[in-house]
Amino acid sequence: MIIDAHVRLGPGRSASLDVAGLTATMDRLGIDRALVAPGEYATAWDNRAGNDLTTAAAAASDGRLVAYAVANPWAGADAVAELARARDLGARALAVDAALQGFELLDGLVDPLLAFAQESGWLVYVRTGTPPHAVPLPLASLAQRWPELSFVMGRSGATDFWIDAAPALRHAPNLYGDTCYAPWDTVLSEFARDPEIGAGRLVFSTDAPYTAPEAELARITGWPIPDDDRTAVLGGTLGRLLASGP
Repeated sequence: MIIDAHVRLGPGRSASLDVAGLTATMDRLGIDRALVAPGEYATAWDNRAGNDLTTAAAAASDGRLVAYAVANPWAGADAVAELARARDLGARALAVDAALQGFELLDGLVDPLLAFAQESGWLVYVRTGTPPHAVPLPLASLAQRWPELSFVMGRSGATDFWIDAAPALRHAPNLYGDTCYAPWDTVLSEFARDPEIGAGRLVFSTDAPYTAPEAELARITGWPIPDDDRTAVLGGTLGRLLASGP
């Protein structure tokens, strides 16, 4: 089972992706399931339209697509209400982008959304790599505040903050690294050989449409690690996290 932990549907500033293009790529590469988040504009501003897009795509996919919900935490109670609406439509996880949405991970603004995610049994994807709002170590501190939630460190700090990714994973055992952009012979291998991390704390992601999915998958299939570890990275760990929800 291969599960892609994060793609963005809809138009973006530099790239876009529609459902037909995504499913064609999944078919070509043998990717069984993908978690789909709204595009940049919908993540930052038009949350309702973004959530309508991802939940409709998931509902029509016969289980192949899993919808992330988004809500800008500046909207307060309205943001939580939008997450509840998305959950009713079938969303099963929360996607957060502090750089696009304009807040600090540790300033408390996102906490009501995290409380909703915890109540709903959702995992939480948080994109990292953009200073000062979205980098690995503050995310690790946030994850420590919410030990019952599972967090995916989107992009694992790529690229300038890769150096902080391993310390962040050691700091918070409920934090999982994302493989996209990361070369296996340096970044990923550091994770895998660290006794406090290991391959079981990594999840495969293409981050389409910003990458070449073929290259992202080939990096993991060509990584010289035990087959059991590869199985965990490609979908076993993420499948377990999804199954632990409601």
